[in-house]
Amino acid sequence: MQRIRLRYTKRGRLRFTSHRDFQRAFERALRRAEVPMAYSAGFTPHPKVSYANAAPTGTGSEAEYLEIALTEARDPEKLRVLLDESLPPGLDIVDAVEARTSGLADRLTASVWELRLDGVAPEDAERAVAAFQAAGTVEVQRTTKNGVRTFDARSAVADLDLRADLETHSDPADRPTDQPCAILRLVVRHVTPAVRPDDVLSGLRAVADLAPPVPAAVTRLAQGLFDEETGTVTDPLAPDREAAEAPTAAAAATAPA
Repeated sequence: MQRIRLRYTKRGRLRFTSHRDFQRAFERALRRAEVPMAYSAGFTPHPKVSYANAAPTGTGSEAEYLEIALTEARDPEKLRVLLDESLPPGLDIVDAVEARTSGLADRLTASVWELRLDGVAPEDAERAVAAFQAAGTVEVQRTTKNGVRTFDARSAVADLDLRADLETHSDPADRPTDQPCAILRLVVRHVTPAVRPDDVLSGLRAVADLAPPVPAAVTRLAQGLFDEETGTVTDPLAPDREAAEAPTAAAAATAPA
């Protein structure tokens, strides 16, 4: 059985698709592309697809991950192209590797987010960010199925800063162009309870009364292992690429001159 790991995106209006919507669309794409899927046992077999840490509905993403199990070996890049052609624009398969290591989900320990705040002056956002960073704890509330929960949104935030440029990953068609705008870059660790971008926005409102006049456009730029030393989030598929390249490099090293 071969396992393939895929990175996909949720762009533009497709960011409003729920995780269940994406699952249905992806399973249709598997059938259209005639992928030789492995199936679970039981009365209602399902294709063996493992999803990892999906982004909330309404947020865009450049870095969603899943893993599929196949009954026949396929070239990862050719499979990526077939699946990408079978999905609607905006749900794009952008990377594929053969799984040669274990623990993909364990390598998703942090995310990098972009928060576009239309109608917010950069200097106001900068003051709010400074107040948030200086706070020891920032308590926010979230309504759950078990009622209202209060938790600290500050401890999970590894970095939060104002971007100097206005280059953004949000959909241009959804953005006003004649208003001030602040773009924040957020690095947040995946902890329990999970701290989401909207929790950080609630924290900015709590510590600095920062309240954008329109909902923030939120996009996940990356997720992977958080490097405490450099403060960066690394590519979670890199170990699989390195494992695939190792036999080739070893063969080249031992080949006769």
